[in-house]
Amino acid sequence: MSVLQFPKGFLWGTATAAYQIEGAVYEDGRSESIWDRFTHTPGKILDGSTGDVACDHYHRWREDVALMKNLGMQAYRFSVAWPRILPGGRGAVNQAGLDFYRRLVDELLEAGITPFVTLYHWDLPQVLQDAGGWPARATAEAFVEYADVVSRALGDQVKHWITHNEPWCISILSHQIGEHAPGWHDWPAALAAGHHVLLSHGLAVPVIRANSPGAEVGITLNFTQSVAASDRAEDIAASRIFDGFFNRWFADPLYYAAYPEDMVALYRAQGHLPAGGLEFVQPGDMAAIAVTTDFLGVNYYTRAVISAETLEQGGALPEPALDRTEMGWEVYPEGMYELLMRLHVDYHLPKLYITESGASYSDAPGPDRRVHDERRRTFLRDHFAASHRALTAGVPLAGYFVWSLIDNFEWAKGYTQRFGIVWVDYATQERIPKDSALWYQQVIAEHGFDAAG
Repeated sequence: MSVLQFPKGFLWGTATAAYQIEGAVYEDGRSESIWDRFTHTPGKILDGSTGDVACDHYHRWREDVALMKNLGMQAYRFSVAWPRILPGGRGAVNQAGLDFYRRLVDELLEAGITPFVTLYHWDLPQVLQDAGGWPARATAEAFVEYADVVSRALGDQVKHWITHNEPWCISILSHQIGEHAPGWHDWPAALAAGHHVLLSHGLAVPVIRANSPGAEVGITLNFTQSVAASDRAEDIAASRIFDGFFNRWFADPLYYAAYPEDMVALYRAQGHLPAGGLEFVQPGDMAAIAVTTDFLGVNYYTRAVISAETLEQGGALPEPALDRTEMGWEVYPEGMYELLMRLHVDYHLPKLYITESGASYSDAPGPDRRVHDERRRTFLRDHFAASHRALTAGVPLAGYFVWSLIDNFEWAKGYTQRFGIVWVDYATQERIPKDSALWYQQVIAEHGFDAAG
């Protein structure tokens, strides 16, 4: 039998992020975010674009909720824009911002769609960046204040909370590699930023629980499976280092209350940490970070094949002919199974959600006004199958959120990449569900699919 059925209660959904879809960056009291500053800095975005308008979701949210309802979505993961809620980063609350998200949550619930709220998906208020940003401990304290405001306002209706999306991106990609806002190249700042993001998560969890009784609270990490390019000892060692850099540095503190010792030693030897080591860690921090949570959100897109020679470049694909998305990422659904099994064994998680998984392909409407994105449909089918395999092996997987609902602003890539299952004409804001969305609609309705079809 090639038909794979998912258990009753498994949630099917889709996901977005505020800066990528909302637009309206100057409206209703919203202040500047680090992404507003970054995108308006020449040379930072591939096509020179910004999120000033994006998908105009701020004005078209009812249309987007109706679209999700028509597609049968059971859950929707979205993020709240911190600059809409606390324009000064802390202090005075902007009621217009809270009202927008309250209306959105009410509309979702009316449509029978469960809201999953991500509090931070990268749009730090610029005023906090000017005061030091995530490398400064005060930003962790500001985040707790922000989490308190939002969870007080929405906690009666929202029962699924994610503190942060992808701490690796917030810290390493943004503060050391420099690809994302604020665009720094500073190892010590990146490591301090990562710690303060994790700390802010740990401090915010009990606050959210107090404001939203009975809610599930978790965090989302992005994982890249690290695979040695050969059985050479130096490649195996390099793969272990990449795993520590990308995966263990963020997961270990959450579940073991400690940073991985091998990576601490390596970063100290490389000069990324001072001789004293983790000087940004204060007494009680690690216990706070390892607060008990209800689930882990898992974002998976691809793997990294690592050799000693390619470690600094983040790995290399073993064969140029391998199937890749238009982001250049290898299509490797088996990695989904491998990752879920590894997380289950290493961290003994009570529950997991796939909070992002998807593919960028630029298929556009044809003469029939349909978007025949067969590659994306195949991608989703094969990754769903890998998830089902992990689930049947005992992994407590509770839901799957396809990235993303609609084509949108893809960060440093601008509008050159399309991850949506719904096509967007950015000039007219027309939305057209792609064939992948119509197939997903059927999967949700049948709570399963034909893995061979």
